Amino acid sequence: MPHVTTETRGTRNPPRDRRRTVVGTVVGLLSVGASLGSAELASALARTAPPVIAVGDAVVDNTPPALMELAISLFGTADKVVLLSGIAVVLLGVGAVLGVVALRRPAVGYAGLAVFAAAGIAAVLLRRADEPGAAIPVLVGAAAGASALALLLRSARGYLRPAAEAAAGADGPTGAGPQAPADAQDVPDAQGSQDAPDAHGTGGAQTAHAPEPGPAQGPGRRGFVLTAAGVLAASGTAGALGRLLPSALGGTGGRSAIALPAAAEPLAPLPSGTDLGVPGLSPFSTPAEDFYRIDTALTVPRVDASRWTLRVHGMVDRPFEIDMEELLGLPLVEADITLACVSNQVGGDLAGNTRWLGHPLADLLRRAGVHADADQILSTSHDGWTCGTPTEVVMDGRDALLAVGMGGEALTPVHGHPARMVVPGLYGFVSATKWVTDIELTRFADEQAYWAQRGWAVRAPIKTMSRVDVPAPLGRVGSGEVVLAGVAWAQHRGVDAVEVRVDDGAWQTAELARVPGIDTWVQWVAETVVDPGRHTVEVRATDSAGRTQPPERVDPVPNGATGWHRVRFTAE
Repeated sequence: MPHVTTETRGTRNPPRDRRRTVVGTVVGLLSVGASLGSAELASALARTAPPVIAVGDAVVDNTPPALMELAISLFGTADKVVLLSGIAVVLLGVGAVLGVVALRRPAVGYAGLAVFAAAGIAAVLLRRADEPGAAIPVLVGAAAGASALALLLRSARGYLRPAAEAAAGADGPTGAGPQAPADAQDVPDAQGSQDAPDAHGTGGAQTAHAPEPGPAQGPGRRGFVLTAAGVLAASGTAGALGRLLPSALGGTGGRSAIALPAAAEPLAPLPSGTDLGVPGLSPFSTPAEDFYRIDTALTVPRVDASRWTLRVHGMVDRPFEIDMEELLGLPLVEADITLACVSNQVGGDLAGNTRWLGHPLADLLRRAGVHADADQILSTSHDGWTCGTPTEVVMDGRDALLAVGMGGEALTPVHGHPARMVVPGLYGFVSATKWVTDIELTRFADEQAYWAQRGWAVRAPIKTMSRVDVPAPLGRVGSGEVVLAGVAWAQHRGVDAVEVRVDDGAWQTAELARVPGIDTWVQWVAETVVDPGRHTVEVRATDSAGRTQPPERVDPVPNGATGWHRVRFTAE
């Protein structure tokens, strides 16, 4: 009786498993991409936030304050990019896993898309902005993702089935299993012959060599590639249109369409000597493109000025609304004001100065007839962020503005187009609402603004601060006579003196530049002589009330940082 040796094949086929993983990953990524692209387009047409932004806003709004402060300290002004990138990575990563699983269990893939949709709807409901219509893009994206998944799964099966059938045929009983398809034929041995019978005619030892199933050739593979390319192209086109349409559909109220009227009483040109012209020193007037941006908006709101209105209401006698046409028809005033962010660290660059154009906020409040016990102006931005400003500060005669221009031009979208609040002497988080659409007169005891809810101060006057710009941190200068320069600010009090010292030596009074008023920063400059080697320079400022900034370092939370700025440099 002939002796037959049969090679036992394992149940797993690594090449085939790898192929399924790759195909499933492509299916999942493209399905998520179709969902995101379609949702982006739908949000543009519906004039609402895309689902990713809604999710990001919900994350920001519901993150514990300590964790939020940690993110800001780690990533600084890049925190928005990090958050949105993280959301995208999670979506694509989960989508890739769902695609692999969906090849065997399609219901899991559809269930995953349903979970994504539920999370998007929850984010819309949790988002601070009142945009119920933002749920529409979520549903559109989920439907598009499910359609793409169904199409890709059908095409993927056509690609993978020939290889699976070849494997099944090879694994069946010898001589009785299914035949391999024509594109996976047996390959003869090196001699080009089959096993021959042995010398006794009974047949030699025989080993069953099953062919390795390869990727499908012909229509199966081509079909999947074409389907995947089509889904990718459609998703990319939808996403691109979603990014471009807001500006195309923006109406007639874009920044370029606004012609700012002249101020009713224009300010005189800046006095000579406001800018010392020291290389490396921050200019007295900050260009709009260099002005710092700090806000909670994950994407810059694009507000159509022709549709914009400001509602003034609450504890007032005469609530009213004003649109851009009426606002530009009111008497506008100019004011030189330095803004500073409360999250600015000692020596930080989250401060900037420019000439603003706007209508006095106090005039708007007098028009409304503010009640005597309304101690808070609760302002709301287009994206739902809220800010609480002390009423008495706006009404005390300072240049508090509903601003429409900066630096001689209309506000840029980044800085609050079409209108924002500017109140000198207060940190921005309690005074400088961008994209402002609502002003409610209320009380601090009754309503808490966004950052007050998170433990920050409700009344936050700017602290006296100074900074060294020259030499730059860890910079190198020539030994001998060295120029020291920087800026100092104490808005609505004014800077009375700036002192510097090198290597913990005696304090030296710096020369101050001229300023147009007490609401701006001031440049300072001093000279000293240093030997070659490493040195440090420190600076401190004193305001017009005689208060000198303290040396102790205090973090920004809850009402602004303090401390002397210290810079190390090397003289050569």
